[in-house]
Amino acid sequence: MTPPPDAAELLARGELTVRGRIREASNAALYCTVSHDGREAACIYKPVAGERPLWDFPDGTLAQREVAAYEVSEATGWGLVPPTVLRDGPYGEGMCQLWVEAAPEAELLALVDGEEPEPGWKAIGFAEVGEGRTALLVHADDERLRRLAVLDAVVNNADRKGGHLLPTGEGRLYGIDHGVTFNVENKLRTLLWGWAGEPLTREAVDVLERLRKDLAEGGPLTARLQPLITGAEIDATRARVAALLASGKHPEPSGEWPAIPWPPV
Repeated sequence: MTPPPDAAELLARGELTVRGRIREASNAALYCTVSHDGREAACIYKPVAGERPLWDFPDGTLAQREVAAYEVSEATGWGLVPPTVLRDGPYGEGMCQLWVEAAPEAELLALVDGEEPEPGWKAIGFAEVGEGRTALLVHADDERLRRLAVLDAVVNNADRKGGHLLPTGEGRLYGIDHGVTFNVENKLRTLLWGWAGEPLTREAVDVLERLRKDLAEGGPLTARLQPLITGAEIDATRARVAALLASGKHPEPSGEWPAIPWPPV
């Protein structure tokens, strides 16, 4: 699925109709359709009023962080986050994001026997699978996942679970659920540790250089982020980009924060 070029406008201006609730979500998440000028699309709407407060994200709102993650994704040119806007809806202001249908046959994560991953896979760590047995949790050695790992490092994603990875039948990959991002403290928590400590690709370095320019005072990305997250959080984002460029490597777990979200999927 490739979003239409005017998807963000449709999400922002269209009439939002609630069709149902996604009960698995930890915060209020409503499945909706949005229609405008004869066009219609499915979307997810997360009203701010339905958010549960989090002790470690006191500034801004989860909805604003979701939109900020989309803006950073767009600035990379990778298009890893579905079109996302902040708008009014039936239950007040909230995040509205284009719905993405995942291809169920796409395999990005697996549990395998043995202590080393097979070619084409990257090790995450060992997991208990019952009856005292452990298995190796792995993710695909996939350039789309590697790009997402870089994006997560930039936005400081504290919750990159397997269920937040949406590969499509057209070969694209999207990441969703970016409400716990942009904290000023290092909270990176993800399943995508397979490249930890490895050199960044040339492509990633070029993207990070572009982000550094766009995040400068008065830069275009800074202007788009200012209504969404705090000045301190923008400064911390700049610092993370600078640190990635200085090291030239994918980050490694800090040891000060659980490295893998729970549950992982």
